[in-house]
Amino acid sequence: MFDIGFFELALISLLALIVLGPERLPRAARTAGLWLGRIKRSVSGIQQEISAQLEAEELRQTLNEQKKQLDETLAHARNEAREVETTITRSSPASQEDANASPAADSAHSTTETTSGEQETSATPTSESREPRS
Repeated sequence: MFDIGFFELALISLLALIVLGPERLPRAARTAGLWLGRIKRSVSGIQQEISAQLEAEELRQTLNEQKKQLDETLAHARNEAREVETTITRSSPASQEDANASPAADSAHSTTETTSGEQETSATPTSESREPRS
């Protein structure tokens, strides 16, 4: 804070002793110490609040940047999914007609029996699931 050496402190205390006198000097020194302590605590509290606000602002900026990146990634993934869906619908119009004619196309999952007697679930209807097993 201030660059006060021993000589400066001795000069200030000698002047205070001359001006205030020996009776009032201890009380004045105590009061000055209390005021300096309060000022130091106030400055320290303000510094802590400022650093906390700066840290919170940095966190907000980081969060916003990550949110933007996530939104961009999500938009990119959605675009790719649309492209894949468009490619699939363009490449297989005959399979769509078969799927529309099949009763298994109404449900999202179809079940078929395997050779061991268990049921197998598939996400897409296949030609095996549409044909009855013998």
